[in-house]
Amino acid sequence: MTRGFLLGKFMPPHAGHVLLCRTAAALVDELTILVCWLPDDPIPGPLRLEWMRALFPNARVIGHDAVVPQTPDEHPDFWPIWRAIVQTVHPDPIDVVFASESYGARLAAEVGARFHPVDPGREAVPISSRAIRANPWGHWPHIPGPVRPYYARTICLHGPESTGKSSLAPRLAASFDTGMVPEYGRTWCEQFGTDLTMDDLLHIATTHDAMTRAMLPECNRRLILDTDPLMTAAWARMLFGRRDPWFDRWRGHADLYLLLDIDLPWIDDGTRLFGTVERRRLFLDIAREELERAGVRWAWVRGDGEARFESAMEAIRAAGLA
Repeated sequence: MTRGFLLGKFMPPHAGHVLLCRTAAALVDELTILVCWLPDDPIPGPLRLEWMRALFPNARVIGHDAVVPQTPDEHPDFWPIWRAIVQTVHPDPIDVVFASESYGARLAAEVGARFHPVDPGREAVPISSRAIRANPWGHWPHIPGPVRPYYARTICLHGPESTGKSSLAPRLAASFDTGMVPEYGRTWCEQFGTDLTMDDLLHIATTHDAMTRAMLPECNRRLILDTDPLMTAAWARMLFGRRDPWFDRWRGHADLYLLLDIDLPWIDDGTRLFGTVERRRLFLDIAREELERAGVRWAWVRGDGEARFESAMEAIRAAGLA
């Protein structure tokens, strides 16, 4: 059996790290990846450990959080310290040390292993973690799926029935060349009818949240949401006069909510319930109260046709998400 070893901060993991780790995994029988962090790192170490485990489920991915010197000039015993760390986390003999940095040769010598450099000149993948931290959206193609939710931003359409959410959502998604999460409440009602219970609403809310989490790794910088559990909470109040405690515990709020006004004509599509002027106004007030209760960032969207789309785009630009 050949054992390989590599380490890094992976702050965050990027396509160059993926190349390094996949290459290493293909050349050894067992690969150990050590994720190192310090308490004041800009990205929490446990989160980076989680990302690396998601990216490389067949490797042995372990974390190291001790405060130790990061470069040889920080401590005269830098190399003995790191030799001890590696031998502690990997007591078995190491056959190959993989790295894209120059330290790899010395580390390999310290632990009695061969050194195998992988793309040290960054010719295959010209990217660095520092560059991604400075401008994540500018280097989006180099950010792996599990890491993307950390940098992605969500824009949620919020508001009562017949306000144009389901028409606006795909148009916004197309404008930003990204995906959208459709309104799961509509899917549920089309399948099972509109005689809803509180349990049905919780199922709708949790499924919509799960779909959002599933799509974030695949999105292009932004993800458009056609409602989310905050709108389901408004539905609960309209239908039952109360909201389940689950809605207060939910913390997956979008980065920006677009509250669509009731300035469009009512259209009965077979799944809508509250069509009178009074009920539409009440529904809008409750929807707005849910946003204020959650303390989220939101903006009005008004107008018909192209004006409505431009109203949404202006709100997105004002929020710095365009």
